[in-house]
Amino acid sequence: MINTARGSLIDTDALVGECASGRISAVLDVTDPEPLPAGHPLFGLPNVFITPHLAGAQGRELRRLGEFAVAELERLRAGHPLRGQVLPEHLPYTA
Repeated sequence: MINTARGSLIDTDALVGECASGRISAVLDVTDPEPLPAGHPLFGLPNVFITPHLAGAQGRELRRLGEFAVAELERLRAGHPLRGQVLPEHLPYTA
């Protein structure tokens, strides 16, 4: 499981149980609560990697993302292929 969205989307207690059982592994850029308190069980699991909320946009990225979105809409309207198109077969390899 990879979560770069919102920590509240995940049932943290259930995640701890599933990761502790070895059924799944997790890469988390966000948690609930955020930050996790010291000594939280997720920190001690070898199949869990937690980053300090690095995936969010900071500074000029927001403007660039907006410009990209508008350019994609213009390409779509003009009938041109999208530069950022995500195909169903690519979904297993994206976060």
